[in-house]
Amino acid sequence: MTTISLITGASRGLGRNTALSIAKRGGDVVLTYRSQEQEAQAVVEEIQALGRQAIALPLDTGNVASFVAFAESLRAALRENWSRDTIDHLVNNAGHGDYATIDQLTEAQFDGLVDVHFKGVFFLTQTLLPIIADGGRIINLSTGLTRFSAPGYSVYAAAKGAVEVLTRYMAKELGPRGIAVNTVAPGAIETDFGGGVVRDNLELNRQFAAMTALGRVGMPDDIGPMIASLLSADNRWVTAQRIEVSGGQAI
Repeated sequence: MTTISLITGASRGLGRNTALSIAKRGGDVVLTYRSQEQEAQAVVEEIQALGRQAIALPLDTGNVASFVAFAESLRAALRENWSRDTIDHLVNNAGHGDYATIDQLTEAQFDGLVDVHFKGVFFLTQTLLPIIADGGRIINLSTGLTRFSAPGYSVYAAAKGAVEVLTRYMAKELGPRGIAVNTVAPGAIETDFGGGVVRDNLELNRQFAAMTALGRVGMPDDIGPMIASLLSADNRWVTAQRIEVSGGQAI
C-alpha cells in the first residue's frame, strides 16, 4: 500500500526537498505551508508530475489553538483523496531562524522560537496521534547546533535540544503501537533559512565548509533523500536516535 507522509513547512527548503524525495521513492505527500500557498502548490504539481498524489494544507505550527481544526481538515482531505483515515509518517520540519545574542534576544523572539520549534512539535504530534497509523514513523527535525555552538542561536538550539529529548520519550511511549520516532539534525545547509545566511554569505559559507570533514556545506539534496530513506521499511528497527546529517561538521 502506498504510504502517505505529512510534512510541515514543505513549501520550500528542506521540507520541499523531503516531499520530492518521498515522492521519488513512490510515496504520496500531504504538505503544509503557513503563508506561501503558491510555492506549496508548485511543490504539489512537481510531485504530481512524478506520478504521485499530493495536497497542500495551511498550518501555523506556532498556533496550538488551530491544531484541532487542522486535524479535521486533514481527516477530510485523506478521505476525499485517498479514502483513508490515517497517515503513515509525520515529519515535523516547519521552523524559522531568529538570530540574536543572549543579551539582545527579546521575549517575543524567545516565545516565537519555542512555540514553533518545541511547543508546536509536541502538541501537533499529540493532536495527530489518532491519525498516525500503527507501525508508522515520526521524524523531528533538529540541528547540529545542539552539539556545537554558534553565538546568536541559543534559544533556537535549546528548543531543538528539547525536541531531541522529546523524541526519545515519544519513541518510548509510542513503541507499543510500533511507531518509530527519530531526530534528524542537519548541519549548515544552503537554503533560505535564517534569511539565506549560509547560502548567500560567501565568507560564512567558506568558514562552515572549512570546519566540515567532507569539505563543503550541505545542500537540500543531502537531507531530503536521507529522511525519505529513514522513513522506509529498510529502517524499521531504528528508533529513539539522533542522526546528524552534517558532512562531519565540527568533529
